[in-house]
Amino acid sequence: MSKKKAAGKLTQQKRPRPKYLGVKVSDGQEVSVGSILVRQRGTKFGAGLGVKVGRDHTLFATQNGVVKFTQKTNKKLVNIVSH
Repeated sequence: MSKKKAAGKLTQQKRPRPKYLGVKVSDGQEVSVGSILVRQRGTKFGAGLGVKVGRDHTLFATQNGVVKFTQKTNKKLVNIVSH
């Protein structure tokens, strides 16, 4: 008898966990301090007013307000406008 179980390669590999990247809030939506706005690899979106960049390039809010997406010379920016 065989000591090894006959199986495909998929049993030997772990499936990678999805990273759930992308824009998490829409334009005009209210956010509070610490809310995650964009999860990204690299800085596709830049940090505008009231927004800071985390060590994995995540954009998060540093103040309460309304999200506003703008574009300035081929760079997309995310701002927080106080209401």
